[in-house]
Amino acid sequence: MKAILQRVLSASVTVDKQLVSSIGKGILVFAAVAPGDTEKDAETLAAKVLKMKLWDDEAGGRWKMSVQDIRGEVLCVSQFTLLASTKKGSKPDFHGALGGDQAKELYQHFVSKVQQGYSPERVKDGVFQAMMEVALVNDGPVTLEISTGPNGQK
Repeated sequence: MKAILQRVLSASVTVDKQLVSSIGKGILVFAAVAPGDTEKDAETLAAKVLKMKLWDDEAGGRWKMSVQDIRGEVLCVSQFTLLASTKKGSKPDFHGALGGDQAKELYQHFVSKVQQGYSPERVKDGVFQAMMEVALVNDGPVTLEISTGPNGQK
């Protein structure tokens, strides 16, 4: 699995002009599932999201606090385009992304593990396979890529 984490002051997801989810200060997570990814990869990624030190502490120590430490929120958004290959030509190739029901199942397992590892009411989600509008106010900006599984770093 692959994810892009963005430290945000706020973020929201809208589908068909309807607000689906919104958060205040926390992390916006764009997550993608690749062929060969497992439930263990989803669990590892969920733990990394929650433990990643993205905020300074009260004493000014840099990169000392996680989203849990600051009691922030998490917004997860499925995004298969993270796994696009752009090596040939000018059209992205999405064969590196797992499709359909398998991807949905693993993505939902990831979201449930983030909720279980933290606090379900502080973890929000978009709509899998929907055309989503994602709005955010970046904090920093701080943007990181994390990966697990056969195609990423453990």
